[in-house]
Amino acid sequence: MDYNQGLDRNQIKMISLEQMVDSEAFVRVIDAFADHLDLDSFGFTHHRLNKEGRPPFHPSTMMKIYLYGYHNGIRSCRKLEKACKVNIEMKWLINEQQPNFKTIANFRKDNPKSFKEVFRYFVFILKEWKLIDGKTVAIDSFKIRAQNSLKNNFNARKVKRHIDYIDQKIAEYEEELDGDFDQNIEDKLEHNKNKKANYRIIEKQLKDSGDGQISTTDPDAKAVVFQRNSVKVGYNIQAASDSKYKFLIAADTGDVNDTKALAVMVSKVQVNIDLVNQPIDVLADKGYHSGREIKACENLNVNTFISPKESSSSKVNPDFAMSAFRYDEHHDTYTCPAKVVMKTNGRWYNKSLKNGRKPYLVKHYKTKACKDCKLRSACTSNKLGRIIERTQYAEYIKRNNHRVNTNPDYYRQRQQIIEHQFGTLKRHRHFDYTLMKGKENVLTETYISFSIYNLKRSMSILGFSEIIRRLKVAFKRINSNICTTFTMNHYRILKSYNIINTFRLSC
Repeated sequence: MDYNQGLDRNQIKMISLEQMVDSEAFVRVIDAFADHLDLDSFGFTHHRLNKEGRPPFHPSTMMKIYLYGYHNGIRSCRKLEKACKVNIEMKWLINEQQPNFKTIANFRKDNPKSFKEVFRYFVFILKEWKLIDGKTVAIDSFKIRAQNSLKNNFNARKVKRHIDYIDQKIAEYEEELDGDFDQNIEDKLEHNKNKKANYRIIEKQLKDSGDGQISTTDPDAKAVVFQRNSVKVGYNIQAASDSKYKFLIAADTGDVNDTKALAVMVSKVQVNIDLVNQPIDVLADKGYHSGREIKACENLNVNTFISPKESSSSKVNPDFAMSAFRYDEHHDTYTCPAKVVMKTNGRWYNKSLKNGRKPYLVKHYKTKACKDCKLRSACTSNKLGRIIERTQYAEYIKRNNHRVNTNPDYYRQRQQIIEHQFGTLKRHRHFDYTLMKGKENVLTETYISFSIYNLKRSMSILGFSEIIRRLKVAFKRINSNICTTFTMNHYRILKSYNIINTFRLSC
């Protein structure tokens, strides 16, 4: 008995690339998706040819390279260049073309808005196929590392620490120079003075920016807290998922936390799935809990289900937490645990916040009975007695908390709707760091990742044959010159995506 020997490398075969790719391989879905897109209407570069010069690669070819690469966790332009030379499926997909890594990199860098519109357009198609209903949407975020090291990220305290250290070194070198002249010491002294000047520039930029931190390699990147409280420089990517089949329907990136992101994401969701001012239920964790954001969502006709936040007082003594004080809406008073009524003078005060956050209005509720109350030592350490602050958003917060507390099973759907996608993107497709700099370019990578996730998921739901058929029918109907009847809503959405230049509602 001998080992399996395989085939002779020198054997000549009559075989084509078509035969080497499985008949129901996902790469064929990518091919159908990219081939039937009207890439010119999305504004991709090099779609129209010049009269002279070297002919460029077709945008469809470059789109296929990125969709296939991101699906398989290959995002580096040099690795994509290599895949074009050695990967059988990639060779089949782009007809054995071999673009240079620089050409591949430039296509991604030069088309950020176009990739965004492709993602939004496919979300619109999924809505047409009734794979997205928009009744329940979950919003959450995940963090990715940026192309900026932690040592090149500064805040005021870090800059001061560096300058103090340099001042100390300069003082030491000047003391050594009081004796004999030493060129080496003189060079070190000059080097430290230059470093100090650079830190002074960073200090000024930090003050001018009005932000609490600044990154010198990628100005849009921020120091954010990752798992296990480790601090790294990166981006906080916002994502929204529809509950029906868990498709990703919106994306954004902004602040280091989620406090101010909810209303922006809700408005993006409404636009992407054509449900502006239509009732939607939005589920989110307590990181999004903000009275201002909840009010903004209600103004958009959205019901929020955001996990309630506990007041800071509940951590000190739960018996005297904010929830222990009962509010009387009719008389605008609070009743404390000692059964004493706390009243307000009716004035609204500005509640100023740190880190540049917008202030909001509060009312103060208090009582003179605090002075002789036996429970005072357990209730408060304030010399003036216990003061209850009621914000201008209290009613919105109350309605949100009531919805969550009365529908706990409904709220628990949040994790299964949104969080499993992050594991697929970060673990399977290695989207736990960005290769690009700047918010717009980072979002380009996000939209590519989300687009290929949705495409793969739609094949899993519909099956190979059905997704191919639907892609051809959908794109043919929209891109053809045949007169097609659509509703006014479809017409408006298509015009907003710049899919068509002329459109007639009837023959």
